[in-house]
Amino acid sequence: MTFSWAKGHGTENDFVLLPDADGRVHGDLDPAFVAALCDRRRGLGADGVLRVVRTSAVGEAGDGQGEAEWFMDYRNADGSVSEMCGNGVRVFARYVADHELVDTDRPLPIGTRDGIKTVTFDGDAISVDMGVPELGGVSKVTVEGRTFEADEVHTGNPHAVAQVASLDDAGTLLEEPGYDRAVYPHGVNIELVARRGPQHVAMRVHERGSGETRSCGTGACAAAVASMSADGVALPATYRVDVPGGRLDVTWTPEGRVVLTGPAEIVAEGEMEWLRG
Repeated sequence: MTFSWAKGHGTENDFVLLPDADGRVHGDLDPAFVAALCDRRRGLGADGVLRVVRTSAVGEAGDGQGEAEWFMDYRNADGSVSEMCGNGVRVFARYVADHELVDTDRPLPIGTRDGIKTVTFDGDAISVDMGVPELGGVSKVTVEGRTFEADEVHTGNPHAVAQVASLDDAGTLLEEPGYDRAVYPHGVNIELVARRGPQHVAMRVHERGSGETRSCGTGACAAAVASMSADGVALPATYRVDVPGGRLDVTWTPEGRVVLTGPAEIVAEGEMEWLRG
């Protein structure tokens, strides 16, 4: 099997991109193939896969996505399907922009399983309207024997956000933290968040299906929303979110929408013949 590929990252949350405009190259995208591609020792290595496909070629795109020519078909590193990826949608946008498939002088709608996300370009920075977050109740997460209260926040994906005194409290994050499966029956991304200053936090994250990653866009949004809510700030407000791979900025608008801003870069492209079964 021979196909085109690219490698990109947003604050070191890295992805393999698979150009497949008409959906004829990879079909339904076999989960085992995705997991093999993402393997860091036996494949190309990545936190996930972004298939670059036209919305018209994706049957699951859903109603109301006709205005988006392109659809981000996102898969976790284990091959499972995910609703959204805030860093991924910026990397996706960078790819279609670099290949002159879109007009970067205008807002760009991108289809996702969490609906259309509108992207704007400002030099190296890319901003994504992530929509209106949903705040739930409080549950508990357990990391290496330590238990913390965690806020339930949905920003396209489900998140459990725990405020901690130090990011060292996250331990190694080699194992998935414990969480309330009654609250999160389909799994959850877990953020450990520490204060750095006014409107400034830092976080580490364990992403469902991928393990600890260097960054998580929807997680940064969830961390900022939980922190803003706890602080009782007036909207609009912007919080800086430091992740191991860099910096993201999250704005909560007066209309209640969350906008994620950060860099995205394509680092390599090529053609390859896949030899594994």
